[in-house]
Amino acid sequence: MSAGGRTRHWAQINEVSFVAGMRLLFGVYRLFGRLPFRLLLYPVLCWYILANARARGASRLYLAQVASHHPSLGMATGLPGVLRHFAAFGESLLDKMLLWGGLFPTGQVVLSGQEQISQAIARGQGGLIICTHLGNLELCRVIGRQHPALKLTVLVHTRHAQAFNKLLAQLDPGSQLNLMQVTDMSPAMAMVLADKVAQGEFVVIAGDRVPVSPQPRVARASFMGRVAPFPVGPYVLAALLQCPVYLMFSQRTDAGARLAFELFRERIELPRKQRTACLDQLAADYAARLEAHCLQAPYQWFNFYNFWADSAVDEQHVPH
Repeated sequence: MSAGGRTRHWAQINEVSFVAGMRLLFGVYRLFGRLPFRLLLYPVLCWYILANARARGASRLYLAQVASHHPSLGMATGLPGVLRHFAAFGESLLDKMLLWGGLFPTGQVVLSGQEQISQAIARGQGGLIICTHLGNLELCRVIGRQHPALKLTVLVHTRHAQAFNKLLAQLDPGSQLNLMQVTDMSPAMAMVLADKVAQGEFVVIAGDRVPVSPQPRVARASFMGRVAPFPVGPYVLAALLQCPVYLMFSQRTDAGARLAFELFRERIELPRKQRTACLDQLAADYAARLEAHCLQAPYQWFNFYNFWADSAVDEQHVPH
């Protein structure tokens, strides 16, 4: 609980100490390689897990929920599972820094479903891509920069990750060029995004965190066997933009990484009388696809707060 007895939103955290640790570990990696990095990663993670009860509890809750709903996975729970969960997160942060430092083997990224995106680009047709906090979103941004025809604008709320974003900017000043900070979707912002899509660009927005606002608009859908709040903003935006909507999922693999695109809807319509029902169905369909991909790499979903809480104002978590 935060001061005054209120719980805190996921965006309200102090990340400086965690990022400082990652900066040190990145230096170790550059000098000695990944094995020494991993040897030093666990003491840093143990310190952070012990010092941050909220993040530790949120990880434990998520892992227990997955293990309960999908026992065949044989998930590690309790402290061993939490340590493994945060180790995957630490590896993901290192990969982000390697990507922007030009050290990540992007040739080892396996793509699937990209043909639909390529066809849209060839037609000069833009779209909306709904991403998640599974795996590494930076893969999309780096691959986008390698293919100039794919122009991306990533909508973010960077207040909760300012220190880490500054670190990425130091590695590559271009890392911030296609980021657009959005706290609330105003009519003016919607017009800017509509212009981008009309010019054949793609807007990227997360679908698995509620917005940073006092009364966020959410729909509730089943995820890992429990009902959770999901933002409706991506679908409202898609209805305004009147463009194809894609889903994007990534995960780290032993060989490198995997990046998958899926066509979610050719268009999204929200008739006034069926608006709530339509939003509920869209959130449910998105949650089902998110769960399917999470089950392929359950330790790589990095939402370290109580995802199933009824309110968007909840526990603090680590930066991502």
